[in-house]
Amino acid sequence: MNAAPSHQVPHSSHGPHQVLMVVFDGVQILDVTGPLEVYAAANEYGGDYRITTASVDGKPVTATAGVHLVPDLALNDVDFRIDTLMIPGRPDWWAAVSDTPLIEAITRLVSGSGTVASICAGAFPLAATGVLDGRRAATHWRLAADLAAHYPGIEVDSDAIFVRDERYLTSAGITAGIDLALSLVEADLGADIARAAAKHLVVFMARPGGQSQFSVRQSAKYGTDSVLRTVLDAVTADPRADHSLAALARRAGVSERHLTRLFRAETGMTAAQFVERIRLEAAQALLESGSDPLDSVARASGFGSVETMRRTFQRILGVAPGAYRDRFRTTRHRATGS
Repeated sequence: MNAAPSHQVPHSSHGPHQVLMVVFDGVQILDVTGPLEVYAAANEYGGDYRITTASVDGKPVTATAGVHLVPDLALNDVDFRIDTLMIPGRPDWWAAVSDTPLIEAITRLVSGSGTVASICAGAFPLAATGVLDGRRAATHWRLAADLAAHYPGIEVDSDAIFVRDERYLTSAGITAGIDLALSLVEADLGADIARAAAKHLVVFMARPGGQSQFSVRQSAKYGTDSVLRTVLDAVTADPRADHSLAALARRAGVSERHLTRLFRAETGMTAAQFVERIRLEAAQALLESGSDPLDSVARASGFGSVETMRRTFQRILGVAPGAYRDRFRTTRHRATGS
């Protein structure tokens, strides 16, 4: 075990910092355990977090992967000050928002809590209470459109890892709850302890980029057109090749106009945009997994030059390639809206 930092940790004048994690059937297990492990790690370095879990009726719940969670008490039995209320999600978010006793309990607890944070699809039960209306919020990138459609009063940020809007924080998918919790620890105890907790857990202090770093090949909407699938697979297999529209159309045996229509209809982007995103992903993978010079990464990923790669990183991810490779940085700039 590493030694705790030697400097003094600011403690609350009213005792331990009370963290309440809501749990319910179908909850995403990492939404729960990820943030709680951050708080537990922070306690190893001088934090004073007291963690409590609660379900609607106080009975055990079944999380994803069939894991059984035994809560400390029922939500209606919570009679202590809540400094941080955490609301995880479940993949089938509609089941959570249809659980009237759950939403009623969360609504009551929100009004008496200090900081309120949702993880991933936990934005949906939190939104069901009405407190996110007129605010910015994040959720898993696959669910962002659903959140915006079902709760039009919320300004949904589909790219942010997490969003802070006054005392409300909402995070992107699953492991982003760890980023959110680290930012809360930093706000409570300072960057040194948050950094120590991140290193203890072997995670980014603040991961570079936003949700747009996640695979365009997976998120694009594909139909059944075999010509387009062949083109997409070719680009993904070798980002370094000549993937100009003319070259792609020539290899596919169709006109440039027809290929452009296919890209628009089935991916929602142009061929050039798709190629750029695939090259960006290739560069990200190389930066994350190795220490090759930036010019080598640029060539291997198909950008050709460091400057072209840098401009793409800045425009799409908002971070330079060199900074992307850095780890364990401060979280303060990562919460949009703060």
